[in-house]
Amino acid sequence: MRPVLEIKGLSVDYGVGEHSVRAVNTVDLTLNRGEVLGLAGESGSGKSTLAYGATRLLPPPGVVTGGSVLYHTDEGDTVDLLRMTDAELRAFRWSQVSIVFQGAMNSLNPVATVAAQLTDVIAEHRPKSSKAERLKRAAEMLTLVGIAQDRLESYPHQLSGGMRQRVMIAMALALEPRVVIMDEPTTALDVVMQRQIMKQLAKLKDQLGFSVIFITHDLSLLVEFSDRIAIMYGGRIVEQAPAMDLYDKSLHPYSDGLLHSFPALRGPRRELAGIPGSPPDLRDMPVGCAFQPRCPKAFDPCGVSPPPLVRPASAPERTVACYLHPSA
Repeated sequence: MRPVLEIKGLSVDYGVGEHSVRAVNTVDLTLNRGEVLGLAGESGSGKSTLAYGATRLLPPPGVVTGGSVLYHTDEGDTVDLLRMTDAELRAFRWSQVSIVFQGAMNSLNPVATVAAQLTDVIAEHRPKSSKAERLKRAAEMLTLVGIAQDRLESYPHQLSGGMRQRVMIAMALALEPRVVIMDEPTTALDVVMQRQIMKQLAKLKDQLGFSVIFITHDLSLLVEFSDRIAIMYGGRIVEQAPAMDLYDKSLHPYSDGLLHSFPALRGPRRELAGIPGSPPDLRDMPVGCAFQPRCPKAFDPCGVSPPPLVRPASAPERTVACYLHPSA
């Protein structure tokens, strides 16, 4: 498969100097054309920080301290987002890579109509378009995400939570980007609405041909809707595999703990079991593997140094950072 976005060795700190905290630690991640890549982990694992660092949307005191984010164009060119000028980045965002942020009510302007917010995005990137063309495009995008066109004149507070989230998706797709990053877009919604939005997203992806990075702490959603899943813990990727391979047999003990934290919808019953302890304090990370204090399978090497992310001999089509699975 051909990659469209490659994150290489990305590191992100909060703060500077001796009091800085490393929230993302030398992460490598590849998004291929036309696929849905799920990114899962507990709150505080670094998922959102990774996305905002890669797109240079980190608010202070977040700082990208290393790595590159390579975007591959249809023409065969490669550009590094971290080395773009501000003007280049402004033109690039939304037209090539767009983001659906957490909490649509907080992301939408409460005193502007849906039409105004959709047309503003189009006008910024297509200044030669007419007002009528922008309104037509806004109406088309609402229809595409299953909202009646008469909602164009509605304000965000007049829409349900699911409709607001769909407006955010419509805004993200208005300029036909090739990559859409979705940061926990269904967290505040009930399970019925979550499923509706995910089905709508899958349909739109097939129809428009974009690629998706879907960030969530809900691994059950990713298993059903993702092609591949990457698991983050303590600012690192600890396992990456095709979605069903991960579901059928996870290799990292943390992945296994996440998978046994929700009930299976099909197949035999299985016992639910939480993960003991709490996520690591980034100001005082454990020596060795970050998951070692909570891991039921920890042994001597785990407390010495962090395990590298390798292709294990038992499953060379996936990667895992665990001493239980040495490289091939």
